[in-house]
Order: sequence, then structure tokens, then C-alpha cells
Amino acid sequence: MSDALNELGAHIAAIRADCVLSWDVTLGELTVHVAPSSLVAFVDFLKTDKTCQFTSLVDITAVDHPEREARFDVVYHFLSMYQNQRIRVKSAVREEEMVPSITSLHPCADWFEREVFDMFGILFSGHPDLRRILTDYGFRGHPLRKDFPTTGYTEVRYDEALKRVVYEPVSLVQEYRQFDFMSPWEGADYIIPGDEKAEEAKG
Repeated sequence: MSDALNELGAHIAAIRADCVLSWDVTLGELTVHVAPSSLVAFVDFLKTDKTCQFTSLVDITAVDHPEREARFDVVYHFLSMYQNQRIRVKSAVREEEMVPSITSLHPCADWFEREVFDMFGILFSGHPDLRRILTDYGFRGHPLRKDFPTTGYTEVRYDEALKRVVYEPVSLVQEYRQFDFMSPWEGADYIIPGDEKAEEAKG
């Protein structure tokens, strides 16, 4: 399977060298990196090229990298039922940068792009109706950004006196809403509280 994906990656990179920034096959999955400006042309190529025929858009999501200048990776997953292959397309975008919509090529991208906008705040130019899809109309912020507090900004409750639902700012005295975004499983060089007990037990 990896040989077939390597052949496919080489084919795509050779034919669309104007779009492909890099590509790799890792853990049996082909990932191609393209610039946002090339996205629509590249997706059209994946859909129509006889060797590719990626006619099914499976999902669109994003990954937040707050430390990078190009903060977000917008990630597309396509399936070719003709070739029995999958491909992942990534495009790195800055926080203020707009991503071209692919709804003209894949109408099902409509709700996927709305979800990415709602959860990450990424804007898609040319989208027919870009508005929130999972959160409420008055919702503040974008919940899948890594700087979004775990408790949110607003509390919703039913007020018995007013006989209606009311929205109030969250007020907490704890500092646990602040994170350093480091993970002990990704090479962090500090000791998690409690780990010293394991070292003492070894000694």
C-alpha cells in the first residue's frame, strides 16, 4: 500500500508542481501540503485527474498551532472510490488569512467549512452562507482554539424570577483556566506534580 501511495504522491507532485509544497507518506497515509492560494485548483485536479479521482470529500477540520506565524493547518480528507485510496491535504494559514471555499467543487464542503469557522474562527472566502453551525448566535469565541478557556466565557441558566434563560459572564476565582499548552507526552522537560513519588519509590 505504501508503494502505491508513494507512486501517487510522486505523480501528484510532478503534475502539479505549481501547487504542491511538500508531500509524504507516514503510517500508511499520504499527506500533501499546498498553499491556500492553490487550494481550489489543486482540489479540482484531485477530483478530475484520471490517476487520482478523489471525488468524495470526507471531512474538513483544522489544527491550532498558537506558536506558529501560520497559526492554523486547514486539513481536508478525500476518498477515491475508483482507486480505493485516501489522501490528506493540508494548508497552513495565518490567523487573519482567508481560505478559498471549495463548495463549488464539493457542495458538501458547505457545512464542513461552517464548522471550521465556528470552532476555529477561520474564514472561507466565497462561501455561500458562512455562519455558526454548532454554537449559538451570540456565542463568543471559537471553542477549539487552544487559547479558549475550558469553561467558556458565558454561563447559560434558567432564571426562575425572570422566567427565561439568561446569559451571564463566567466568574471564577480559580486559575486553572490558564494553560501553557505543553504536553508531558510530547517532550516536555518538566516534572508533573506527583511524578517525584514514583522516583522515590524506585529509590
